[in-house]
Amino acid sequence: MKALLNSLNEDERALVRETGSDELSSLEEDGLVDLHTRVRRARNKYSKLYRRTAGARVEEYGGRGKARPKNTRNAQKAEVFEDALARVSWYLARAARRSASELKAERIAAATPERAPSPQAGPPDARPSAAQTTARTRPKSADPALNQRHAATRAKGARRQAKRDSR
Repeated sequence: MKALLNSLNEDERALVRETGSDELSSLEEDGLVDLHTRVRRARNKYSKLYRRTAGARVEEYGGRGKARPKNTRNAQKAEVFEDALARVSWYLARAARRSASELKAERIAAATPERAPSPQAGPPDARPSAAQTTARTRPKSADPALNQRHAATRAKGARRQAKRDSR
């Protein structure tokens, strides 16, 4: 692995270095998106190069798998960038979840300005959300026909499942 990293050119090495956990933790969401795009492009470049080179040798070797030993550097570079892309994707997903919860909290605060959070409740991300603690239930309707239709739909689904289970 170290030999492969040493065989990368300086730009590629710098790109892989940017995917270290110290560097990723200091980036904001926009920076992570830019880095994700650059790493994905590098990964795609070497994946395509590997497939095309191996595909061109199919007649000579009888298959891409047999042609692989002659094309290992491109495959290994694609793998290095795939690992880097996975790291960046994980940090990007974490940042996106964080910003989504912040936006949700802002929207809720803007929608209910007269209600201030209680002091013992703690910060919004320390408390579990309602979606995490309870299952989603359908609100009760005042219309009995609608309630009957929902019950009939559930019963029909249960009958279908029982029929499948009895096979």
